[in-house]
Amino acid sequence: MSEQLWFKDWFNSPYYHILYKNRDGKEAQGFMDALAGHLKLSPSDRIWDLACGKGRHSVYLNSKGLNVIGTDLSENSIKEALKSSNDILEFYVHDMRTPFRINYFTHVFNLFTSIGYFENERDNQKVFKNVNNALKPGGLFVVDFFNVTDVKTCMQPDNKINIEGIEFNICKKIENNKVIKRIEFSDKGKNYFFEEKVSLLKQKDFLDMATTAGFKLEAVFGDYKLNGFDETKSERLILIFRK
Repeated sequence: MSEQLWFKDWFNSPYYHILYKNRDGKEAQGFMDALAGHLKLSPSDRIWDLACGKGRHSVYLNSKGLNVIGTDLSENSIKEALKSSNDILEFYVHDMRTPFRINYFTHVFNLFTSIGYFENERDNQKVFKNVNNALKPGGLFVVDFFNVTDVKTCMQPDNKINIEGIEFNICKKIENNKVIKRIEFSDKGKNYFFEEKVSLLKQKDFLDMATTAGFKLEAVFGDYKLNGFDETKSERLILIFRK
């Protein structure tokens, strides 16, 4: 496994989707409904679901009549997402560190902690620059990240999860301002291990990147019901920036 591109290897693995198969679709839909209402989304809008995975958010937004393009680095995820594509729902394999469309979208969504993976922190800044270039003037960029304080408070160092007959042994630690999750398991007589590494980005880190890229902060929320953000107890850090 390439350490530099752990996210490419792991997110493209079938075991990634097995481990996270039970992610709460109902919660995701509730978040999309709340967000769509807050942003007053309409069929005339163009939405970029940046790091869309298999497209669960994209598909749901599209079911509401919205024009959505989803992109992800994982070829296998996009292959699955393409099964749901239609005239106003498209999917592409794409690395968020490279440009994608110019002056095209009204909204860009980066959801479920889908940034902060990179060894070089300047790559996070590239993402903000590419998003700014992709948005029309006045367009909005929504970033949904974990709340660092909540992660540190609730983190379980060791855990075992059995899914589809596979026992995943998960160890977490914080090192060099990153939360590192080591995932070990065996399947069909073969041993596997992967690591997830995500930078512990706080609100100020996002504000600095956003300001450098030409954004202004519009709103901050602390959960998927769009309640206010409290650094000491909120589960999420959801920021809305305007170009």
